[in-house]
Amino acid sequence: MAQEWDIKARSEICAECKMAFQDKQQYFSALVFGNEGYVREDYCGRCWIGGKKDVTSPYSQWQGVFRTPPPPPEEALKKETAESLLRRLMEQDDPTKMNVMYILAVMLERKRILAERDVQKHDNGAKVIVYEHKKTGETFLIPDPGLRLDQLEHVQIEVVEMLGVRKMPQSAETAGSGQPSAAADRQEAGHENKP
Repeated sequence: MAQEWDIKARSEICAECKMAFQDKQQYFSALVFGNEGYVREDYCGRCWIGGKKDVTSPYSQWQGVFRTPPPPPEEALKKETAESLLRRLMEQDDPTKMNVMYILAVMLERKRILAERDVQKHDNGAKVIVYEHKKTGETFLIPDPGLRLDQLEHVQIEVVEMLGVRKMPQSAETAGSGQPSAAADRQEAGHENKP
């Protein structure tokens, strides 16, 4: 029987005393099998060692040190990033923005935010690049518009304008500037799969 592995991330509070974990505090985790399948529970040292919670025969158990995530830096003005623009365009599903979506995905690949996992080739010759977001694990399906090198500059200028950037990002520079663009790199490589 297949078991669905949908296990939640580490909690920020103790499952027993409900106290919030503090930065650099040791915590204990147990993976137990309950009525709804596998469940992760996290405990402070006092509750784990004190035996307040009876965790009998956990499937797995481990300990770690809680690190408080740093607060996000404040921005004077909320600027759209390549990732947020790509997400917005994917939601809109506007076929006229396929070239822009492709360039944004290549920029994010160069920044090591997205990783190419596969290239799907359809019978009609169309290609779809399968990307995975390295942090979230999300899958992005980006159609390859088959841009020619002489079309890249126009699309890159459109991307820069949509991002509201004054200077073209290095990852979107054209081949004429002395540094090949990410899209030009992909064109020359022929979209070969990465290991």
